[in-house]
Amino acid sequence: MAEEKPEEQPAAEGGAVDIEQTDEALAEAPATADSDTEAGPDGEPEAPVDLEAELEAAKDAALRAQADAMNVQRRADQEIEKARKFALERFCSDLLSVVDNLERALESSGDEQGNAALAEGVELTRKGFMDVLAKYGVEAVDPEGEPFDPETAQAMSMVEQPDVEPNSVVAVMQKGYLLNGRLLRPAMVMVSKAPS
Repeated sequence: MAEEKPEEQPAAEGGAVDIEQTDEALAEAPATADSDTEAGPDGEPEAPVDLEAELEAAKDAALRAQADAMNVQRRADQEIEKARKFALERFCSDLLSVVDNLERALESSGDEQGNAALAEGVELTRKGFMDVLAKYGVEAVDPEGEPFDPETAQAMSMVEQPDVEPNSVVAVMQKGYLLNGRLLRPAMVMVSKAPS
């Protein structure tokens, strides 16, 4: 008996697969899918619009961050300037007692010839101290004859003075001082009052 070879059956008409057609179909499928996801309802791409909005938001955030940084820098500069301006406050305050002692020595020196040289030396020393203090922004407050100002002076006593307007400074017991416009020490004064 002879073996029968099965005949090769041609593919059914409806089930035939053409390789070239399959490759073309595969190539077109992703392109169609991509165009479907990128296009909006009106056919225009949506992704660039979202990117532009994100770019604007990022620009806005960057501008805000830059403005905040500039504000912080400005505040820091102001604090540094303030610290520099008033760093010598304690030092200057301590020097004022030396100036006071020099002024008392000048007041107590008599008119004798021996004291004249001492008085001159002390006066030169006091002037040198005052020049150094002025260099660092310290200025004296000597309100004698002026109306009493509680912002720059402290009343130690009140005296009746009929020839002086009430609430005027009649004597300064100790000068006050300002450091760059800020009160370092108030002046100690005597204030006039109306006769009773």
